Amino acid sequence: MRVMTSVLSAGLALVLAGCTTPISASSYDPIPGSITYNGQPRTKLTKSPIGSTFTHNFRRFDDRVVETYQIQPDRSLKIVDRRIIRNWSFFGRDD
Repeated sequence: MRVMTSVLSAGLALVLAGCTTPISASSYDPIPGSITYNGQPRTKLTKSPIGSTFTHNFRRFDDRVVETYQIQPDRSLKIVDRRIIRNWSFFGRDD
């Protein structure tokens, strides 16, 4: 009984540790409509401070996509957040 309790406690600790692991920001791959979909843009944002962020809105199918980009030290763009606002036919938008 004692062994069973310690095994269950260890299993629960592993499950909880897995739940708190954040998703890496590198998991946001560009999708059609993203600024970086066909690679980095040719023009660089030279007047914007490094680390600053901006949003880009576009439509994908019937949904609205809002992406947040961050300017990297080499002036490239990195997607740091993506929100997809779905337009449900029967229920309306989900934002």
